[in-house]
Amino acid sequence: MSRVVSLYRSSVGKKSLMAVSGIILIGFVFGHMAGNLKAFEAVGESGVHPLDSYAQFLREVGYPLIPEYGLLWGVRLALLAAVGVHIVAAYQLWRQSRAARTRRYHKPDSQVFSYASRTMRWGGVIIVLFVIYHLLHFTTGDVHPDFEYGSVYQNLVIGFQSVPVALFYIVAVGALSLHLYHGIWSVFATLGVQNPRVERLRRPLAAGLSLVLFLGYVSVPIAVMIGVLD
Repeated sequence: MSRVVSLYRSSVGKKSLMAVSGIILIGFVFGHMAGNLKAFEAVGESGVHPLDSYAQFLREVGYPLIPEYGLLWGVRLALLAAVGVHIVAAYQLWRQSRAARTRRYHKPDSQVFSYASRTMRWGGVIIVLFVIYHLLHFTTGDVHPDFEYGSVYQNLVIGFQSVPVALFYIVAVGALSLHLYHGIWSVFATLGVQNPRVERLRRPLAAGLSLVLFLGYVSVPIAVMIGVLD
């Protein structure tokens, strides 16, 4: 137990926790993006939009073996735990880095890592604020002008018909994509992957995945603004 505590107190342990929790969150944002893209699917013979059917499936998956909403809330709690670990570890690493800069013989960070650190911190703040707004907008409907429970597609279209809201989403997704780029770029080193082939692919992989994420998410509000989705 003492070894676990010692590992956690070290910067290596905190970076490992950030990497693992980050991987969990990356998996979620790509899965969520895939679900969002169902907005472009045509309505079938049932008359129910595929996005609404997908949302209903998420609410009922596992039923009656587990209660309705059971798995959905289990995933939500797991994601909340991952977010908490990610934020706490990031804050503690920032405190350690700030304390280290006051030491006489501390070697300054390179410009690349200094820039990455700054964008990761502020990008993280923007993402947290965005997630809170997103939940109030499309999950609880507290800040949605015409929210109707269960009508996911209509809520989405009406929500993004507001240009300021749509632009805010696009900016927030940009911050998320930049955050993801730096996260993927650094996670290999954090987890001790030293293969030269992986090193060469690290930056292109990070850039490619971040671009896919950005285009996938912003395609929906843009499609609503130009009238493709209505």
